[in-house]
Amino acid sequence: MTAETMNWIDRFEGLSKLEAPIRDILTNRSTVVSVPKDTIIFGPGKAPDHLLLLLQGVVRVQQLSENGREIVLYRVHAGESCVLTTACLLAYEDYSAEGIAETDVQAAAIPRAVFDDLIAQSETFRRFVFSAYSRRITDLFMVIEEIAFQRVDIRLAHKLLQLAGTGGAISATHQQMAAELGTAREVVSRQLREFQRRDWITQSRGAIEIIDRAALEKLAATES
Repeated sequence: MTAETMNWIDRFEGLSKLEAPIRDILTNRSTVVSVPKDTIIFGPGKAPDHLLLLLQGVVRVQQLSENGREIVLYRVHAGESCVLTTACLLAYEDYSAEGIAETDVQAAAIPRAVFDDLIAQSETFRRFVFSAYSRRITDLFMVIEEIAFQRVDIRLAHKLLQLAGTGGAISATHQQMAAELGTAREVVSRQLREFQRRDWITQSRGAIEIIDRAALEKLAATES
């Protein structure tokens, strides 16, 4: 077992305070796994058999509606766990959405049996699990609120800035942007054309370039 594998617990603030016997159980009975980019890690109808704690990479969790529309629910980054997996483990339910490795991923895999034992035995582990769960549930309520009440142009401006980061280039199709916002592709296409008409962005196949960041920032800061 490598030093990296032995020390992964210390990457999670809530777990670094585990009692020594519980820490040993978690270390000895869990494994560190690597998952290639674009792998479907879980999907609807499948039961979780591990809780994954991400050490490296990003996992995108998304749901497909009955009419075929995708919506990105959230992303799991290094140092985080998946709230949907936690919920399914606690309730003994199957997944209702899918998780996809957006990058190459490395994660600590805690078997269901170990998860159940530590939830029962360790207050520290239990607090870690439920604290992460409550934070993500709050994030999901914000997603619902944005979809239900916030104007699409404001949400799109914010998402463009978020995806561009400190640069100006975004590699994404209109369909992918629609999934990010939980709306129809036609709505996104129409709004992007309007942004281009205002000279805020330029578009090419599968790519968007931000031209006027200040204008998008002003719109993103607008009250709905």
